[in-house]
Amino acid sequence: MVHVAILGFGVVGSGVAEVLEKNTEKIAFSAAAEISLKYILDLQDFPGSPFADRVIHDFKRIEQDPEIQIVVETIGGTGVAYEFTKRCLLAGKSVVTSNKELVAIHGYELLSIAVENNLNYFFEASVGGGIPIVRPLCQCLAANEISEVYGILNGTTNYILSHMAAGVDFDSALRQAQELGYAEADPTADIAGHDACRKICILGSLSFGHHIHPDQVYTEGIDKVALQDIYYAKQAGWRIKLLGRAIRRAGDTVAVYVAPHLVSTESILANVDDVFNGIMVKGNAIGDVMFYGPGAGKLPTASAVVADIIDCAKHFHARKYIDWLEGDSRFVADPRALVTRWYVRTPPGGEKAFGQVDLLSCAETAPADTVFLTPPMSQVEIQPKLEATNAICAFRVLE
Repeated sequence: MVHVAILGFGVVGSGVAEVLEKNTEKIAFSAAAEISLKYILDLQDFPGSPFADRVIHDFKRIEQDPEIQIVVETIGGTGVAYEFTKRCLLAGKSVVTSNKELVAIHGYELLSIAVENNLNYFFEASVGGGIPIVRPLCQCLAANEISEVYGILNGTTNYILSHMAAGVDFDSALRQAQELGYAEADPTADIAGHDACRKICILGSLSFGHHIHPDQVYTEGIDKVALQDIYYAKQAGWRIKLLGRAIRRAGDTVAVYVAPHLVSTESILANVDDVFNGIMVKGNAIGDVMFYGPGAGKLPTASAVVADIIDCAKHFHARKYIDWLEGDSRFVADPRALVTRWYVRTPPGGEKAFGQVDLLSCAETAPADTVFLTPPMSQVEIQPKLEATNAICAFRVLE
């Protein structure tokens, strides 16, 4: 019998309890042991819940109970979640989490504590919701030198951009996402790219072996994407997607950033719509691999968490190798040096400052502005031109 405790009984925490209850026999078979949910820690009581008898309010009961071998952290954030995670690991309990912010900021430290205590710290659900990506990077693709990992990592922004492609304005698309529960009342973390930033930090750390901190990642959101940009891109055979990218550079440095991109409609990634995520991995042996599926949601995320619980139960005495080295500022390269073509929208005549461009609009179709694709150039090169022409927006082209 393996006893489990859940910290936080919100959407994901309650989903984990539900999956453990619903799939008891299958989980026991997979783990080669019965998994029993003993405690649920939360500030509130849940009198109408079938798990009400397991709700407690004192963390020390979990910390000091020798029967608890695995703790599931679904509190979120880096406050009490960080403190409780450390205390659980130091108390000899393996920890499973869906908390991307905590892993992105404190992953190296928490993994180091787990190593020192011969425990596991698993976080499959922290990236891509129910999509398997952490375990494949650490196991299935372990023989590869990864050159790039990138993709659509945030379902809320992808939902908004998908609906804008159908003619819905930004504010209406955001409101729909909030009504459907895809976006928070305060959607800043999604819209400004912070959520995607945390996820690409985790993927980059796993792929390239050094901790990448969110503060090292150049991050843009989708707030500058307008309906006319969606229209012009679509007319030219492109879709606009918010991508997180981690790319190996010369000298084994890694350029990491989050920003909107034009993606060719011939790309599989361009056809990842609504709240779905798509993650691409480039390895020197496997080539290109794509991971696709629901990037969020109660049960898809809970599915990944419970899979980690099963993995923990199977590896109490043989810690699984999921690890990376301490962060180093010399390891993270400046993404502004990356050379790509750019989609640019300027006032009329602005295209003359950018050399030989491919026009996507002209005065007849867009009297208020000019839209074009530039020749390949870095962000360092293009920035003065954007400022000199009072450019309205500029997005990289993924090629």
